Amino acid sequence: MDITTTQLWEMFKHVRTWLTNLERASDERKKESINALRAVIKAVRKTESYLRRLDKEGQDHTMEDELSTLWTDLSYQLTDLGLDKLAAKCFLKGKYWANRENYSETKFHDKSVISLQMIEHLASKHLRHIKKT
Repeated sequence: MDITTTQLWEMFKHVRTWLTNLERASDERKKESINALRAVIKAVRKTESYLRRLDKEGQDHTMEDELSTLWTDLSYQLTDLGLDKLAAKCFLKGKYWANRENYSETKFHDKSVISLQMIEHLASKHLRHIKKT
């Protein structure tokens, strides 16, 4: 998936603001951020694992319900931490897994820029910066 210059600029501005706030954050806030970002990466892994099985084993509605809840819960956790852009992507992932038949997969991913790789990249970038502060 290609990312436009405008999308990269918007992500950069958001990350810069969040990182400035994080530098002033307490150790507890940093720990909460680390835990939330690690949870995002775990959710990416779980989703990738399900997608790998999906072709071989077919659709599992129970797993898709679980993924929907997982991504939605992460979105709320990230919103509480002020990671609004990442939270929005996670919220959309939750919405997608709640009823993916409502979305043309290509249009949904292209339009909202919520690829798993993008989400993981953004979470990893935040984690690297927290480790430096």
